[in-house]
Amino acid sequence: MIALSLAEIAEIVGGQSHDIPDPATRVTGPVVIDSRQVEPGSLFAAFAGENVDGHDYAQRAMDAGAVAVLATRPTGAPAIVVDDVQTALGALARVVVERLGTKVVALTGSAGKTSTKDLIAQVLQRKGPTVWTPGSLNNEIGLPLTALRAEKDTEHLVLEMGARGIGHIRYLTELTPPSIGLVLNVGSAHIGEFGGREQIAQAKGELVEALPSAEAGGIAVLNADDPLVRAMESRTHARVTFFGEAEDAAVRAENVRLTGTGQPSFRLHTPTGCGDVTLRLYGEHHVSNALAAAAVAHELGMSVDEIATALSEAGTLSRWRMEVTERPDGVTIVNDAYNANPESMRAALRALAAMGKAAQAKGGRTWAVLGQMAELGDEALAEHDAVGRLAVRLNVSKLVAVGGREASWLQLGAYNEGSWGEESVHVSDARAAIDLLRSELRPGDVVLVKASRSVGLERIAQALLENTTEGEVTGR
Repeated sequence: MIALSLAEIAEIVGGQSHDIPDPATRVTGPVVIDSRQVEPGSLFAAFAGENVDGHDYAQRAMDAGAVAVLATRPTGAPAIVVDDVQTALGALARVVVERLGTKVVALTGSAGKTSTKDLIAQVLQRKGPTVWTPGSLNNEIGLPLTALRAEKDTEHLVLEMGARGIGHIRYLTELTPPSIGLVLNVGSAHIGEFGGREQIAQAKGELVEALPSAEAGGIAVLNADDPLVRAMESRTHARVTFFGEAEDAAVRAENVRLTGTGQPSFRLHTPTGCGDVTLRLYGEHHVSNALAAAAVAHELGMSVDEIATALSEAGTLSRWRMEVTERPDGVTIVNDAYNANPESMRAALRALAAMGKAAQAKGGRTWAVLGQMAELGDEALAEHDAVGRLAVRLNVSKLVAVGGREASWLQLGAYNEGSWGEESVHVSDARAAIDLLRSELRPGDVVLVKASRSVGLERIAQALLENTTEGEVTGR
């Protein structure tokens, strides 16, 4: 963060100073909400959660080098006391971004947000200093914390924006007003909370509504292949550019194919030229993500050669998203267990099928270890059934459905599609899945692990990689 004095911060957030020896003391380190992440010069924001109250760790933060605490009550340590810490963080982030004049690129979508954000960040780093959302910290706390990491030389601030209801993205855009807004897709993620895809589209479109006019430099980057996203063109005064496979897409891909290991290769077309791209990521669904990143980079003045090279060299920056590790014994583990919705589940299964072609030629098998997709509401049964059926249609060798009711629907879908005998199995929990896999995996097998974050199936992938320190992590 740009160095602000505690007096300046108190004025920005409308807070009262308590026990601060010198209000001219400057915050020169990051703003953090975890006392274990404090660095010399930090500002520690104390949140009172359900199980842990950050105010109890105020002195620990000071001992670690923080210069003050942002709190809702006096803590005995130097503090700026405010009515609401979240609101104060947002106010501070907005002022910092305004003063820096950094180009803000915001993106949203039902699937692929984090992977696309990681691609954009790696491409734009070639052009200049870039700060981006770590992992999926895309909410009303994570977004200002990310923005406050920007410094005087930061040229690009790439912010992932998530939503669980109408108005959420509008609020985030008020904290860090973007000049470029990217909408990837409208799918079924959180459909149980929104009530339908039209409501999801309404929420996602708040991003393009918040953009400046075309005359003021606003740019909306929209997926030409998603009708609900394409329709957002009418909701913005910004200049609109499209990416996708449609003929009118300014940035598009031709000759898309997969390598023998399941990595996409294609010819990238932009308004200023063409270039060849072979991604290090796995699965054809990443082509759309790469096109979105290319469209943003093109709008920021990068050449097609620079974009194609950067995309071809980019990997995954966030954990448990198609994280591919080959064990010394030849078993490949694909840890995509960070989250799941119907769109991302289908994409992961198709990626597994592509990766498995080479393995099957050598006698290996493909395993889909799947769990619940949360927050689907009334669509839950149909969507889990459909995923189970898709696994069979893609000739996945083994389906292991892990968990309770939703997992049983996955297995039932596979059964009704024709997966009988030992081709699909339903197990009660991660421990049972680990025991099954350890006893049956053999060299050449490829194992996909995926479910919603709340299910915690990353434990399965981690257990299968124990004592395999010689394994090579790829696609990173």
